Amino acid sequence: MPDRRNHRGPHPEDERLFATERIRELGPAVADLAWLLSRGYPTDASLKLVGDRFGLAERQRTAVRRASCSDEQRARRAARRATDASLRDRPLWIDGFNVLVTVEAALGGGVLLACRDGCLRDMASMHGSFRRTAETDAALDLCAALVTGLAPSAARWLLDRPVSNSGRLAERIRARASDVPLPWSCDVVDDPDAVLRGAPPDTVVASCDSGVIDAAGCWFDLAGAAVRANRSTARVIRLDGALQSAADADA
Repeated sequence: MPDRRNHRGPHPEDERLFATERIRELGPAVADLAWLLSRGYPTDASLKLVGDRFGLAERQRTAVRRASCSDEQRARRAARRATDASLRDRPLWIDGFNVLVTVEAALGGGVLLACRDGCLRDMASMHGSFRRTAETDAALDLCAALVTGLAPSAARWLLDRPVSNSGRLAERIRARASDVPLPWSCDVVDDPDAVLRGAPPDTVVASCDSGVIDAAGCWFDLAGAAVRANRSTARVIRLDGALQSAADADA
């Protein structure tokens, strides 16, 4: 079925699935999943165990998976996370769809997750195609303004060639080059994740994709920074593991 959405806003079920009383269950669920992952248990089996225990719907399980990580992953990601000041005069490679869709979701009033590793992640999903929404241009403008303020030596966007309409989005990104006082480019490649994972050591990678940031020498949550700078209408749900897990409570 073609994607006919005009906004990257909340899912029709989000008001029910992420109601206050359900969020109280999701925090401990994230903590319990993290406890299992930290002890080497496989992700899918652990998520099923935790999801069944808390009676979570599929979309809630997706939120718990995206918000969680092992203790080792959290520590390693924290050690390699760039600060705003550390981006100055360094190349910035941007995981295009990962960053843009999150900012679009924020501007459209969608649910965002404050995750255990400090990232801000969206609940949106793409299935092989990208459709420009009412928030796309505003999200690009917001990212361009933020990058300008961070003052990297250059900003390079990377988009997935297999995703339909990636070429049109690349043109919209390139069109903003005249508004950004630094080298600004966009490449459409077969596998952006592989390119980002192989970035030179001095490069900062802008992404919250777990596989990408685990491989990057230095990474930055550009989407999260953009959302915080804009004070958008996004609903941010804190699932950062601050709540004690039942496993820890029983220890």
